[in-house]
Amino acid sequence: MSFLTAEWKKLAMVNYQVDPSLLTSYLPFGTELDLWKGKCYVSVIGFMFLDTRLLGVKIPFHTNFEEVNLRFYVKRKENDSWKRGVVFIKEIVPKWAIAFIANTVYKENYEALKMDHKWIKDESHLTVEYGWISNKKRSSIRLVADANPTPIEPGSNAEFITEHYWGYAKINDTRTNEYEVTHPRWVQYKVKDAHLNINFQMTYGSKFTFLDNQTPDSLILVEGSKITVEPKNKINS
Repeated sequence: MSFLTAEWKKLAMVNYQVDPSLLTSYLPFGTELDLWKGKCYVSVIGFMFLDTRLLGVKIPFHTNFEEVNLRFYVKRKENDSWKRGVVFIKEIVPKWAIAFIANTVYKENYEALKMDHKWIKDESHLTVEYGWISNKKRSSIRLVADANPTPIEPGSNAEFITEHYWGYAKINDTRTNEYEVTHPRWVQYKVKDAHLNINFQMTYGSKFTFLDNQTPDSLILVEGSKITVEPKNKINS
């Protein structure tokens, strides 16, 4: 049985090119950085969890909620093939219990903060916004896109960002949690405009302050789908 099932909807992805050395200390044992055309990325991603179930059971008042995370991209070789995955530097949710379970079971780095979201759609545009409050200051991501989705092109930056189906969490220098995330191939909305109000220092620490003044390398908005998170495996030395 899947550990978690849900829908991930309206994923707003803000992608920054960074020096690979920035991520060395976060890299889980057994993985290496996954690059796209020689570029190393971190992404701030906001989306909605809908119809969330743990081991098939709905938890009252914890089925629909926002998440914003900061992640980067890795790969792990197993039996002569590559597993492509992500590592989360921090994941923000509005529910304390969700943060506690994820931190305890999967050794992720969740934080519970006050959050909000807004979806507005008309005949020509889709506007998606996610906000969170840290130290009494609000950060937000707002993307404005075409109203109608289109396929994600093979070999594109959007394909690289969205087509990672494993999660890795660093336990220590010789142990890693690995888990599979399943979903169909997604479709995207072409982004026309963006308003980004992300306080990186306050949200993610001084190591990421430089991103306050850096232009994103790409902006992606995808529809999302039903997903599953499978039980974890441990990778040991």
